[in-house]
Parts: sequence; C-alpha cells; structure tokens
Amino acid sequence: MTTALLGVGVMGETILKGLLAAGTDPSGLRVTTRRASRQARLRDKYGVVTAGNAEAVRDADTVLIIVKPQDVPDVLREIAAVLRPGALIVSLAAGVETATLEACLPAGCPVVRVMPNTPASVGEGMAAISAGSHATQDHLNRVTGILAAVGQVVVVPEKYQNAVTAISGSGPAYVMFVAEAMIDAGVLLGLPRSVASELVVQTVFGAAKLLRDSGEHPTVLRENVTSPGGTTAAALRAFEDHRVKAAFMDAMEAACHRSEALGQAS
Repeated sequence: MTTALLGVGVMGETILKGLLAAGTDPSGLRVTTRRASRQARLRDKYGVVTAGNAEAVRDADTVLIIVKPQDVPDVLREIAAVLRPGALIVSLAAGVETATLEACLPAGCPVVRVMPNTPASVGEGMAAISAGSHATQDHLNRVTGILAAVGQVVVVPEKYQNAVTAISGSGPAYVMFVAEAMIDAGVLLGLPRSVASELVVQTVFGAAKLLRDSGEHPTVLRENVTSPGGTTAAALRAFEDHRVKAAFMDAMEAACHRSEALGQAS
C-alpha cells in the first residue's frame, strides 16, 4: 500500500522513521513539507518519494495529515479533488473533529482522528485513535498498525479526544516540567546539576516503569514510599499545602478547553 505523509515536521519524521524501521518499503511512502531544502534532506536520508500535497495523494491508499490545526482546511482543499476513491484520511491535528474533515472531503471518505505524543520519537508513544462516520474496523486496524511502529495505541470514542489531548498529548510537557523543578530543587539543595539531572531522570524513568509493570494503583505505590512522619510525608504535605494536585487538574482542564477551541477555529 502507498502512504502519503503531508507536513512532515518532528512528529511526521518520527512516524516516517518508525514505518521504515518496521520494514515499510520507502518507495511506497510519499512525503511533503513546505521547504524544498527539507524535502531534499528527507529524500536523501530515507530514500522516500517527495512531492507536493496533491501529487503525493494521487496514488495513496492512506493519507496522514500532520499539519497544524489552522492549516488543515487549506490542505484538504488542495487534495480533496485528487484523492483516489476509498483513500483513508488520518488526521493528527489537535482538536479537529472528524465531521469537520469529512465536510471538506468527497462523500463517504473514511477518516480517522489521532492524538499522538512526543515519546513516539523513542518508540514509547501513546496514541488515541477515533473513527469517523465512514471508517471501519479495518481502517482502525490500518492506523493502529502504522502507529504501533512508534508506541502504544488505544481506540476511544471521539468525544474523549479533547480529554486525551489534555492528558497524553500534552502530558510529556507536564512530566518535563516536574523533572525540571526536581533538578532545580537538587541544585538549590547543593547538588551539582549533572548529579541532580542523573538522579531525577532515572527516578522518573524507574517510577514510570514500576507503575506500568507492577499493575498497582499509583496511590498504593505512593504509600509504599511514604513512612509515617518521614521525609516523603513531609514533602507530600508541602504539595498539599500548595494544592499541587488541584493545579494539575486545572491545567489539564485548560488544555482540554484549548483543544476544543482549536477544533472550532479550524
């Protein structure tokens, strides 16, 4: 099958590399970017075919739209008339609903909406996918196969996609924010920054692996570290005093609302 990737920036290149690592023939991939110099680099580095958007989709069975939400309408107008019958459209644009995409495409065109995240660049991504009104289980399976090359995939009803965006789509930034704060705290407490960084990175990695592999609820794992009257209890009390959990919930609610607004603006 031929796959077109429209708008290959950081996420697009991540998916491209994942597909190639999974054994996809580069001759079956069509890649577009705005800059000719970047197209040349991608062509030389990966051996893929580069083209304009309309040319790229003419013989494509699957079309991945990996542009900013505000650019989606222009891209759809550019490709709608030249799509091959039955081509699957896969949108990775935050907030853009499948109904919005379908309204700009030929009648009956299957659409799948995706929210990926940046750990895909190290093969540990988390993507949530939702079917449009004309997408079948086979279409979902096709998209799952593409995204499985860079991480895990879950199928959700589209009504949950804005919440997914707030949790896993933006989630890596929250983790980096916490890691940054922990490193700065280590420096404040007298540690060399390199030592503080090593301690924090391994702690975050180890805690995530423990959470995934143990199958325990986070509360249980947190309580396992928290001795009565101990150092962890003192730290958690400070978090409670500063309403850290409430701040996280407010932040993710704000991200969800922003995702909704991006979809309405597209």
